[in-house]
Amino acid sequence: MGDTNANALTGTKKSKFRLSPPLTALIVAVILFVLSGLLPNGFNTWQTAVNQGLNILRLASFIAIIGAGQTLVIISGSEGIDLSAGSVVTIGALMTYMFINGSNDLILPVLLMVLVTGALVGLINGLGIIFLKISPFVMTLGMAGVVQGALILWTKGYYDGEVAPIMTRIIARDLVFGIPGMIFVWIIIGIAVTLLLTRTRFGKQLFAIGVNRQTARLSGVNVTLMVVMTYVIAGALAAFSGFLLVGYTQNAGPNLGNQYLFPSIISVAIGGTQMSGGKGTYFGTIAGAIVIQLITSLLTTMQLPQALQQIIFGSLLLGILVIYGRDKSLRL
Repeated sequence: MGDTNANALTGTKKSKFRLSPPLTALIVAVILFVLSGLLPNGFNTWQTAVNQGLNILRLASFIAIIGAGQTLVIISGSEGIDLSAGSVVTIGALMTYMFINGSNDLILPVLLMVLVTGALVGLINGLGIIFLKISPFVMTLGMAGVVQGALILWTKGYYDGEVAPIMTRIIARDLVFGIPGMIFVWIIIGIAVTLLLTRTRFGKQLFAIGVNRQTARLSGVNVTLMVVMTYVIAGALAAFSGFLLVGYTQNAGPNLGNQYLFPSIISVAIGGTQMSGGKGTYFGTIAGAIVIQLITSLLTTMQLPQALQQIIFGSLLLGILVIYGRDKSLRL
C-alpha cells in the first residue's frame, strides 16, 4: 500500500516487462522445435537436431523472402497487401525452368527477365491502387487472376525445362560447413531489406506514409512514387523467390507459388508488423517465417491432410489479426 501511495505521490509508474512480437515469435519457434523433437519420429541425436534445424531454416527462407515484399507493402499502410504474390512466384518459377533449360550461361539473363516481370506486375498493382483508387486487396487479387490466366495461355498446360547445375549446387545443396547455400542467399536478402527499412530515405518515408499519407505528402514525401515503388519491389522479390524455388525443387508447376501466399502474410503478422501500416521490422517477419515453417513441419509429421493444414493457416491468420487489432500492447 505504501509503495502504491509513493508511486502516486511521485507520479511514477512501475514499468511492465513486455516481450516484443519478434522475440515472442522466436521463443515460440524454439518451443515448437523442441516439441517436434519429442515426437516419435523426431530427432534423437545432436547431429539430427542440427540437420533438422538447418532444413527448417532453408524451407523458411522461401516464405521469408516472399514475406519481405509483403512486409514493405503492409508497412506502407492503407490496408496494403499483395495477393498477387503467389501467382508472381509461379510465373517466376516457370520462366526460370523453361528458359534456362539446364544452361548455366542463361542464369543471369533469365534472372533479369524474371525480376523485370515481377516488377512489372508490381508496377501495374501500384498504378492501379494510386491512380484508379482500387483497394490493394481488390487490385492485387485481380492481378493474381490475370497472371494465372496469362500462365495458362502461355504454357497451355504444358511446361518442360531443366534447372541449371550451378543453381542446384548453390540453392539445393550444402555450400559451406554443411550450411545450405539458400541460407546464405537469405542472409544477403535479410541484410538488404533491413538496411532499406532502417538506413535509407526510402525506409523512413515508407514508415511515414504508413502512419498517415496526407501528413507525409504535406511533409514533402512523394506518396505516389513511394507506393508504386513499394509494389514494384514486392513483385520483384516474389518473382525472385520463384527463381530460387526452382533451384531447390528442381521442377516447376502452375500452382507452385499459391502455397506460399498465406504463410508469407501470416509470417508478417506473427512478427509484429502492424497490419494497418506504419510499424514493423523484417526481423519480425523472419521470426514469423520460422514459426510458420515449424508449424508446417509439425502438421506434416502428424500426417494431417493438406486441406486441414490450409484451414489451420487461415484460422491462425484471422486469430492474429483479431489479437493485434484489439490489443495495442502487442503491437511494435
